[in-house]
Amino acid sequence: MPELTSMRNIGKEMARKLTAVGIDSPEKLVESGARQAFLKLKEMYPDVCLVHLYALEGAIRNIDFYSLPENKKKELKEFSDFLKR
Repeated sequence: MPELTSMRNIGKEMARKLTAVGIDSPEKLVESGARQAFLKLKEMYPDVCLVHLYALEGAIRNIDFYSLPENKKKELKEFSDFLKR
């Protein structure tokens, strides 16, 4: 089974955190989606931020997080801002 760290944007620390919230494989990350994975991370690690959400989306799309389309970044930022309320 491939490791989470085989995905773009997922380093050892992000993989450790994802595993701690029950997402222990690339397949599980893709299945849950970036938003759901971010919600799980936010519950256990309140300090995760928008960049983490971008990283998760980039990992699922197999692109570097800074290469996400601007409209997707805007959508994810709105989601992250909504969670802060």
